[in-house]
Amino acid sequence: MPRDFSRTLRVAEQIQRELADMIRLEVKDPRVGMVTLTDVEVAADYAHAKVFFTSLGDPDQIAAATTGLNHAAGFLRHELGHRIKLRSVPQLHFIYDESVERGIRLSQLIDAAVRTPARGKKKCR
Repeated sequence: MPRDFSRTLRVAEQIQRELADMIRLEVKDPRVGMVTLTDVEVAADYAHAKVFFTSLGDPDQIAAATTGLNHAAGFLRHELGHRIKLRSVPQLHFIYDESVERGIRLSQLIDAAVRTPARGKKKCR
């Protein structure tokens, strides 16, 4: 039976905290602007880590941020090795997280549906 809070989850959370700090303070690439890390998924063998992020801006700015983050992945991995004591530091793969944007869109659709009056229904007295 798996534990409630496995080592993989703890490592993923630690990687997320450290990467957020490093991106904010140490990455000087102008393509990487206001980036928020939403999740990190680490493989069971710690060889790879998917780092999900969100960013404000149009699709061109998001593509540039993705390119900038993937360009800085080697530097971030090296620095991560100094901050976290693991036998092998995972390869970092940055992926844009569309779930926040999709959630906002759904919320706007729900709000619009609630505001419009129902057609063809009579008022009940």
